[in-house]
Amino acid sequence: MRRLIRGAVAAFLALPLFLTSAPSAQAAPTPLAQTSGFYVDPNSSPAAWSAANPGDGRASAIRDSIANTPMARWFGSWSGDIGSAAGSYVSAAESADKLPILVAYNMYGRDACGGHSGGGAASPSEYANWIAAFARAIGSRPAVVILEPDALGDYSCMSQAQIDERQGMLTNALSQFRSAAPNAWVYLDAGNPGWVDASTMADRLHAAGLSQARGFALNVSNYFTTSENASYAGSVNQVLGQRYGYSKPFVVDTSRNGNGANGEWCNPGGRRIGTPTQEGGGGAEMLLWIKTPGESDGDCGVGAGSTAGTFLPEVAYKMIYGY
Repeated sequence: MRRLIRGAVAAFLALPLFLTSAPSAQAAPTPLAQTSGFYVDPNSSPAAWSAANPGDGRASAIRDSIANTPMARWFGSWSGDIGSAAGSYVSAAESADKLPILVAYNMYGRDACGGHSGGGAASPSEYANWIAAFARAIGSRPAVVILEPDALGDYSCMSQAQIDERQGMLTNALSQFRSAAPNAWVYLDAGNPGWVDASTMADRLHAAGLSQARGFALNVSNYFTTSENASYAGSVNQVLGQRYGYSKPFVVDTSRNGNGANGEWCNPGGRRIGTPTQEGGGGAEMLLWIKTPGESDGDCGVGAGSTAGTFLPEVAYKMIYGY
């Protein structure tokens, strides 16, 4: 696990990318400077599996190479009371003087077109209440939040009314975090380089309230290389600058991009873990493990017969070595 160097934060924030960001970006102290590093979730699925299976020949590799790496905790309907769940998680990180990474994944109509991760809140109003409680649970504490993976890429089967509704939910969510969680850096998910062209994504991001966010997130649960994502982010920011007068920092999910994509997105074989969670890298503000390596994308590929989110130790083990 790579440790953060507090003194590097000021230098990193001086990069030109930030000078072109919208004035509306959250004017809060960097959460990295308020902590001693990223939080390692002791109850992540690979950590829990390793602890429960100490005699398994794969356990030590999974523990050392995956479970001990800082990664995101995902929150949705399975989390129970979101105020209690998110609040407890952020409190645990705070007690350890670490920075937690959280994913909000409860959008009404979630994964409507893909289907593998369908579900979410029962209505837009239920989602509004849920996300408001999520933001309040973080409060003034530092955190990194990835907001609704897939939400802006998953438009192919949606009507314009449904799209407008979704953009409204995201805009409201960003407003809630901005007011109730001022020290959280919130990144609106922007898909990946192989999903939606950069020009279209820039328009979708802006319509969903990107100006209120810290930035946008790329490659969540996908496999594109960091350099491919950085190139895509540059194109998105170019369009944002030309059309709307601002650009934004970005983060990249590197949890499974160690040897890039093979053209498949749902549990492809032969993939490898990527650069561990760290500050900066490849032009990104942060490289983050957002999707937990070894957790299934759904009933497909090498995870056939599984449901999305199920931890598959053999998949995790092979991902360490890339086979």
